[in-house]
Amino acid sequence: MAVRPTMTLLCLVATCCAAVAPRPQPAELPPGVYGIYQDNDLGAINQSSWAFAAPSRTLGSPVDAAKAVLAVDYLAEELAANPRWLQVSPITKQQMLEARAETRLAVGIAPDAPSQLVANALLQTILGLQAGDRAAVMQALASPIFTLPPEETLQVLTSLPYIRSANIATSEAAIEALPNGDNRR
Repeated sequence: MAVRPTMTLLCLVATCCAAVAPRPQPAELPPGVYGIYQDNDLGAINQSSWAFAAPSRTLGSPVDAAKAVLAVDYLAEELAANPRWLQVSPITKQQMLEARAETRLAVGIAPDAPSQLVANALLQTILGLQAGDRAAVMQALASPIFTLPPEETLQVLTSLPYIRSANIATSEAAIEALPNGDNRR
């Protein structure tokens, strides 16, 4: 008779585990998006914490703004999925998810857009901007993941507003990513 309760418990555990949806995978970025090194994680943390600290840092530089937006979108999943970031507190990881939602709202990115599609569109935008190819930029910003017309999205990137949640999440991630960082939690 002891076998029956054990089997029932195992079935319940299996059912509960099967009901949990898997976490979305982070977007894949090509090596060197954030500098000459192949490690995009630290570069994304550095770029976004610098950019979101003050709107004046990206004013007139849509490339820097697009890289910061891409970084927050990427880090929202990367910090949770990559075992490298186990030391980052769950609070900071949750703050990054909230920052992604608010950043997407500010820039005009659909809230339910898959991160890989967001990354692809932003990378195409960045490449077009760096090459001075306005047609490529407008084509990238015409992607269905954007909720604003391409010209408006480009204007937002040219004058990225202050996004408090992004400032907090990225600065916390920067502190916790340091080898001897201030792991206060």
